[in-house]
Amino acid sequence: MNVKAAIQLIISMAIFGSIGFFTINTGIPAEELVFIRCICATLFLGGLWLIKKGYKTEQWSKKEFFQTLLCGVFLVFNWVFLFKAFDEMDISVAISIYNLAPIFVLLLGSVFLKEKITLAAILAIMICFLGSILIIGLEHLNSFKALMNSGFIWAMLSAICYALTMFIGKEITHLSSYALTFVQTAVGVVILFPLVDFTLFEGLSTSNWLYILGTGFIHTGIVYLLFFNSIRNLQTVIVSALVFVDPLVAILLDIIILDFRPSIIQILGICLIFGGIIYTLVKPVKKQPVTL
Repeated sequence: MNVKAAIQLIISMAIFGSIGFFTINTGIPAEELVFIRCICATLFLGGLWLIKKGYKTEQWSKKEFFQTLLCGVFLVFNWVFLFKAFDEMDISVAISIYNLAPIFVLLLGSVFLKEKITLAAILAIMICFLGSILIIGLEHLNSFKALMNSGFIWAMLSAICYALTMFIGKEITHLSSYALTFVQTAVGVVILFPLVDFTLFEGLSTSNWLYILGTGFIHTGIVYLLFFNSIRNLQTVIVSALVFVDPLVAILLDIIILDFRPSIIQILGICLIFGGIIYTLVKPVKKQPVTL
């Protein structure tokens, strides 16, 4: 195992695990926060791309460029929905549901790529969905309005969009990670610009701006740099295991700093979700492995 790459991935996932804590302290809604995040990431990673002169060796193709644009759309909505979920529910609950994304990748592969799915994998998927129901609380299932207000829909949509980003991104093999991320975040700036209410940035405190810029430069720029530099030098099974540092840190911060106290039912739901996901990732179908 490449120890340096593993350490980089652990650091990137640990940092990303604090994004929920940063998000709720920015003082602005999801759309505006993602807009700033896209600007910061575009400047940071785009600048590194230019400094390293990586643009000179890029292998562009119409197919991969279109796929990258599509990935950018799903990536942006993934962030928007996730941040909306943070506004409506505990960070630990949102992150647990968000990490169902690899399960959705598996389902997409079986539907669109005709990849075979085992009975054990189907059972793991059912366990994950049972866990997601338990974790939001049975009281939120009494009515559609209660379910919507719980933030469950936003968290589930963020997981689906993340899965679509991964699923489409697997086909992009020639562009560098810098070019890929630069195009995707630039797409985000274009999409969100007409939707942003710039008056919401008036009157923000210094603390608010530090959290806002932190989500942009730290959680996007630095994290993506470490993430992309590491995953290309690690086996899929190692990556699949280490990405769970992200939800672990998120849940610990939620409990220690934000006083989140999960009920017995929610703890059971979290265990079911991550148990099903770990089984699916660590023990995939041999001929059709799930990759992140």
